[in-house]
Amino acid sequence: MSLVSACLGCQLANKIEPVHVVYEDDDVCCFLDIEPFNEGHTLIVPKKHVLDVEELDIKTANAIMVASMKISRAIKALYAPDGITVCQNGGTFNDLSHYHMHVIPRYEGQAFYHEEESENGKEKASLRVTKEKLMKQMALMS
Repeated sequence: MSLVSACLGCQLANKIEPVHVVYEDDDVCCFLDIEPFNEGHTLIVPKKHVLDVEELDIKTANAIMVASMKISRAIKALYAPDGITVCQNGGTFNDLSHYHMHVIPRYEGQAFYHEEESENGKEKASLRVTKEKLMKQMALMS
C-alpha cells in the first residue's frame, strides 16, 4: 500500500477523495473544511506527505504561506470577518495525520474551540457555493 493510499491528507491534497478546491499550485491544494467554523474556512494541504511543521521544506512552507495570504485576502473581501485565524494542529491533534493549515474567518462574540458539536449546518450545506465565491474572488484579485 502506498503512502498516498494510506494517508487521508495525501488523498485529499491529491484529489483522490472529493474536495471543494478553492486554490492550488504545484505544492499545495486548498479546499474548504467539511466541518467549517464559519463560511470560508479553508485547509491548505501539501501535496507531498508531511506530518509536522518542522518536516516542511522551504519551497512547500513558502507555498503554504503564499496560499494563506491569497485565501485571507479573498475571505476578507467576501465575508468581512472581524479577524482571521491561521493555525495548524500537530501531534495528537492532527486529525489528518498529514500537515495542514487552517484559514478561518472569525467574528466577535463567537466561541471558537469547543468540545460540543458546532452549529455549522448552514456552512456545511453551502460548501459548493462558498467554493465558487472564493474561487471567483481570488481570480479577481490575481
